[in-house]
Amino acid sequence: MPSLKDLKNRIGSVKSTRKITKAMQMVAAAKLRRAQEAAEAARPYADRMASVMAGLAGAASGSANAPRLLAGTGSDQVHLLVVMTSERGLAGAFNSSIVRLARQHATDLLAKGKTVKILTVGKKGREQLRRDLGQLFIGHVDMADVKRVGYDNAQSIAQGILSRFEAGEFDVATLFYNRFVSVISQIPTARQVIPAQIEAAGETGASAVYDYEPSEEGILAELLPRSIATQVFAALLENAASEQGARMSAMDNATRNAGDMIDRLTIEYNRSRQAAITKELIEIISGAEAL
Repeated sequence: MPSLKDLKNRIGSVKSTRKITKAMQMVAAAKLRRAQEAAEAARPYADRMASVMAGLAGAASGSANAPRLLAGTGSDQVHLLVVMTSERGLAGAFNSSIVRLARQHATDLLAKGKTVKILTVGKKGREQLRRDLGQLFIGHVDMADVKRVGYDNAQSIAQGILSRFEAGEFDVATLFYNRFVSVISQIPTARQVIPAQIEAAGETGASAVYDYEPSEEGILAELLPRSIATQVFAALLENAASEQGARMSAMDNATRNAGDMIDRLTIEYNRSRQAAITKELIEIISGAEAL
């Protein structure tokens, strides 16, 4: 049974931990609003870009001059998995959910005899995947010094992916990240970016007919790299909002658990103190009676 001093020290330690988790919760809540606004602001642009790409791809998909980013290499043997996680922990299941999805995808591909290569963005994903898939790593993007995600960061990552594709290092590239829904809900998402998967635009009313100059293929050759950078940027923003939401929720739970533990330890401390006082009184009374 722990002594009164041990219980008192432990109560003090848990109280200090609760102060830290409460502070982290408040910081995450402050950062969440800005990150959520940035993620939501990027969605209309990404959706509009996808709509334009769908129209262009529909006209150019059957052409022999279709860009390789749209048509692909004609093979799906080599897959590049771009696993995007955070640089810091204490965010609940935020990182592990992304890693779990990427690991399952890699395992399925390897079972089919495919070649898998992994590019990690963020330290936590790299740490978790290194245990069983470290031999598949081909690169890492360090985001530790990035205080606020910008388009330049996404463009740099996209340029690295495109350079590897042009060098013939892979056939298919897929992004893995968390899509932000709410503070308590983030959806692990796998999005193929090479070759581009263009969803058909929905028909609403009369469809417009466009003439493209110089050509659909020429415009796509310019827009497809920008589209990939846009998708990477949107994924980074979604991840940033998801990370803060997950951290806010995790720290709130940790603060509540610390409070419950303090209550239990305080009860135990009071009972032990009462037992010690009772024992001393019994010893005093017994000594007095012996005299």
